[in-house]
Amino acid sequence: MHVMIIGAYGSAGSAVAEGLVDHVGDTVDRLTLVDDGEPGGGLCILNGCMPSKEVLSAAAHRYEMRADDRLDGEPATINLQRTVERKNEHVDSFAAHRRGAIHEMSEREGVEFIHDTARFVDDRVVEIDSERYEPDYVVIATGSSPNIPDLPGIDEVDYYTSKDVLDATELPDSGIVMGFGYIGVELVPYLAEAGVDCTVIEHDARPIDEADSEFGDELLDLYRDEFDIEILTNTWEKKLESTDGGVRLHIEQSNTESTVDAEELFLFTGRTPTLDSVGIANTSLRPRQGWVDETMRAVDDEQVFVVGDVNQKEPILHVAKEQGYIAADNILADHADEQLQPYSNIHHHVIFSGASVYPFARVGHTPASAEEAGYDVVTATRWAADDGVFKVKAVPHGLARLTVDADTGTVLGYQGLHAHADTMAKTLQVIVEMGLDVREIPDRAYHPTLPEVLDGLFRETATEVGA
Repeated sequence: MHVMIIGAYGSAGSAVAEGLVDHVGDTVDRLTLVDDGEPGGGLCILNGCMPSKEVLSAAAHRYEMRADDRLDGEPATINLQRTVERKNEHVDSFAAHRRGAIHEMSEREGVEFIHDTARFVDDRVVEIDSERYEPDYVVIATGSSPNIPDLPGIDEVDYYTSKDVLDATELPDSGIVMGFGYIGVELVPYLAEAGVDCTVIEHDARPIDEADSEFGDELLDLYRDEFDIEILTNTWEKKLESTDGGVRLHIEQSNTESTVDAEELFLFTGRTPTLDSVGIANTSLRPRQGWVDETMRAVDDEQVFVVGDVNQKEPILHVAKEQGYIAADNILADHADEQLQPYSNIHHHVIFSGASVYPFARVGHTPASAEEAGYDVVTATRWAADDGVFKVKAVPHGLARLTVDADTGTVLGYQGLHAHADTMAKTLQVIVEMGLDVREIPDRAYHPTLPEVLDGLFRETATEVGA
């Protein structure tokens, strides 16, 4: 059996390779790893979650300095040159580690790495530098690229994507931000702390679609009050135009049209699968909603597996890796005429909002999704402003909510928008995935720490469930 992985440097592709490499010489006769990345290392390492944490940490330090009224004097400014240089140093190191792992695999007999562009010329017929390959299985792990909206005037103006922001050593005094999903929610506070006067366009009444409305409302208050960001909700873009001073966006809000002017435009309008460059049109594969099933197999070709951002399921690093491992297992299973296993996971997302000082995390169900799934639920909500530990640690914003099965006491989900919600989410992930009864979670004090907020949620819901 010959398997080719297109996009081997990325998180998903490298996970498939890890899952198959020990079978080379046994089940797998030949494993071909292909990637044309320069220098290569995958989206998360080069232009995504890793470098974004670097710049967000700089924003966090500045925000905490200026937000704490116990400190006097002007806050420091973010040295963009130094921030980008340090980011690049770390990213280069991380990427080199990833490349090294792939290259180490290629030293094994039966494994080869090709640093070039792969392009389909027919179903499972791939051309690389004029040479044709016909592997038994192909894995597409080509990731995603910034989505550029089809908006009148978009071709007439310059704009920053998320990658441009991460590499910027100079930023404008003002900017219009289109896109307030997780990318915009994370990067806008960085821009604000770097001195950019931001106006954000939000299509809905609030951000964070996956959360209860209180969380989006709290985020709006936080961004407006703490970061001085103008957020126009229930607002839609109509067209763009270039001006002498920069860019003008025509908008519609409450059936009224108006304009917003700024020096630059920031496009955080999501990401789209990277498929055009691989010649997908030359195959029977037709990317669309549901074109990849839960086993990570393409519905149009059962010997093609599609993992990571490119399959349009969940653009999350840990999900991409998990999909990669399950795809490797399912390739081996399919070759052995065994049943393939679907990939499933407990919802677990983190958005590093509020300059990462006030991250949002969700694990498992919200009350609404639990009820939709047929559960009767009890919930508990705690606000950071009512909690002494959050107050004395000078992080008084945010809230947390627990969702529990009213009949069995099983913890179904957690939402948190507060300091260290990201780290607390791991504890809740273990609790939710193990299906623990909230009444059996140890009631032990470890004062004074922020996770005491979880104790309060556990106690309140345990009381509501009863003995």
